[in-house]
Formats: sequence, C-alpha cells, structure tokens
Amino acid sequence: MKILVIGSGGREHAIVKQFSHSPSVSEVFVAPGNAGMAKDAQIVPIDVMAFEELAQFAKNNAIDLTFVGPEQPLVAGIVDHFMKHDLRIFGPNKAAAQLEGSKTFAKELMKKYNIPTGAYETFTDVDKAKAYIEKLGAPIVVKADGLAAGKGVVVALTVEEANGAVEDMIGNQLFGESSSSVVIEEFLDGEEISYMSFVHNGQIYPMVISQDHKRAYEGDKGPNTGGMGAYSPVPQIANEVVQLAYDTVVVPTVKAMEQEGTPFTGILYAGLIITKEGPKVIEFNARFGDPETQVVLPRMTSDFGLFMTALLDEKPFDLKWSDREILGVVIASAGYPGDMKKGAKLPDLSVLEEAGLHVFHAGTKVVGENLVANGGRVILVVASEATLKVAQKKVYEGLSKLTWDGLFFRKDIGWRTFQ
Repeated sequence: MKILVIGSGGREHAIVKQFSHSPSVSEVFVAPGNAGMAKDAQIVPIDVMAFEELAQFAKNNAIDLTFVGPEQPLVAGIVDHFMKHDLRIFGPNKAAAQLEGSKTFAKELMKKYNIPTGAYETFTDVDKAKAYIEKLGAPIVVKADGLAAGKGVVVALTVEEANGAVEDMIGNQLFGESSSSVVIEEFLDGEEISYMSFVHNGQIYPMVISQDHKRAYEGDKGPNTGGMGAYSPVPQIANEVVQLAYDTVVVPTVKAMEQEGTPFTGILYAGLIITKEGPKVIEFNARFGDPETQVVLPRMTSDFGLFMTALLDEKPFDLKWSDREILGVVIASAGYPGDMKKGAKLPDLSVLEEAGLHVFHAGTKVVGENLVANGGRVILVVASEATLKVAQKKVYEGLSKLTWDGLFFRKDIGWRTFQ
C-alpha cells in the first residue's frame, strides 16, 4: 500500500511511523510534514488546506489511503473533496467534523441523546455571559465555540478570571470567528482521560486509554496548552470505568451521529472526566489527540495498514495492543503557550535515540546545519518500558544529558499515577 498522511505535527509523526512499520505498507508520504519526519516518510510540500493539490497528488501517485491528522482540514471539508474524486480517505466529512468544529453542536447532541456531560450555556453577548458566570460561581470553564488549536479553553478558578476570558474571547475576538460565541460550562472534578476509537459505519474499535497534561507547568499549574506530555496505560482508572465510558459515551455518540444524519467515520476522541457519578465528556475531537497519539499508537502491535483496510472494507479485524507502558514529555519553546520565541537551536537528539528513547517531531525545521524550534511544542520524547515508573525515569534521565536553551519541559509527567 501507498499511504499519504496529512499534517505536520507530532501526532502526524506518530501516524507516519506506525504506517512505516507496517509490512503491508510500501511507501509513506506526508504533506507538508516537518524536518524530523524525513527518516520515516517522503516529504510533500503541500499545505493541509490545499485540497485540490492534495487530491491531485493522491491521484498522480496512486495513493491507496489518505489519513488526515489535524482538525482544520477536516472541519473545512477535505474528506468531502477527496470523496468527490473517488479517493479513499480516513476522517469525518464536514458535517460530522462539527463534533469538534462547534462546541455548541457537540453539547446540544449530548443533551439530546443523554450523553453525560457538564451543564452549559452558549453566549455571544459579554454581559449575558458574565451574568451566567455570577450565577454559577467558580471554578467554571469558558470555551471558544470553534477551533482554537487547543488553546480556546480557560478553566477559571475565580469569577474574575472567567469574566476576563469572556472579554478576551467575545469582546476582543482572541480567536477570531472561533470565539465570537463561547460555551460556559460547569467545572467537572476528577481524573481526566483521553479515550479514542476508530469508527466507520457503526463499527467501533476502541484504543487503549491515555492521560494528557494540559497545563504548562508542574503540578498542573499555569495556562492550558495543547498538551505537555502523556502516558498510557492509566493504571488508576479501572477497566470497569473504561467499559462504562464505552457504553455510556462512545456507543451512544456514534449512534447519535447516525440518527442526526451525520454518520461519523474517523477517530472519535472523547476527553473524559471520571467524576463521582461516572465518566462525563469535557470535549470531543474528530481526530487523534496530540500528544496522546504518540503514546497510544506505538502500543498497537497489529499491522496498521491491514487494519485500516479492514475497517474501511467493513471486515472484522482482531486489533491487538502491547502491554508495554509508554510515557512522553513535550519539549516546548520558552513562553509557550503565550508569547514564545521560536528559533531555539535543539541539542543533538541522537543522544536520546542512543539511550533507547524515541523522538517525535512537532515543530522543527532545519536552518543551515542546525535543527531549530519552529513552533510552540517542538518535540515529544518517549520511553516504552515494562512499567510507567521505569519509562518516566528513563525519559528524564535522557533529557538531563542535554542542555535545552530557549526551551522548557514539565518535570512531573505521570505524577497522578504515582501519588
């Protein structure tokens, strides 16, 4: 098989690696990719939003399957475009991608079909939003309705902080059109997990769960980011709880999307809080999470190409996962997720690979003879071991061998499982 992966981040690097390790796959292309992916795929310099150019590339190169990584092209309708050309592509169409593209769409779906989630209201008016915040009190969550690259969520610990978030999003259009409408919802207390599933025509293949670390600093302090590290499995979450999430969230959501006339094909990502009443949804994504993909996909022991073919052909497949435990730490540019300085020179990453660690590139580029930071999240460094404790020790020992000028990372990834 010949595979085209669309995207340029760490998530796409993990997808590329998984396909490149599959015996059924002969060639992997990635558009537009990044500097660190060249070892695992052929780089194609086409932007993720250049749908016609991407479709022509897929036709001209006899691509068997295109796999879409990021949310922006999905929400804009890349799947619909490829299907018009009779090209095989994996991801939700424009109508189904609303599950991520509009927080209001997702919340209304959950309300209608009794899928457990927090109480909420949607606002386009600053004063009405503030009145609702005063009524509910803090802590409280303010979310931009549209896409905001993982940064459109504020978990406000005070009413003042929540009001400030509303002023930023609606009043100052912090995320442009994406924050002209905001969803304000109750704060849910409990452990957070990421539960992703492969879905096509009612078939559901759940993946192993993982836990992300959204806050920028140790002890889950600081602003929300796209994710500062992750690990899988999540030992403190019982199998019975995961099964309950499957029965009360995943299956009803797939059925609800079908009933709404927007059947879902792609990666259904359920961000869940395990509350005292059971699992509740804090967000849906219509694609793989980042950095969760980098700790979940490497645990798949089945041939990824064969599995994807079977899924799309609606043939049964015994999808297998390793017992190996994986923990990954994000290296980010100083200042992320706020005003950050790109361009920091990366140290010699071969030192990490020689120590048995794996490096997923997210925001890197080559300048002259140097590899430099070209984004907020730069790389993710992962260890796969018999236990999470050993994996955590190995990652941090590896990172301590290098100097990270102009970059930073959290030093407590995995802390919740070791309490």
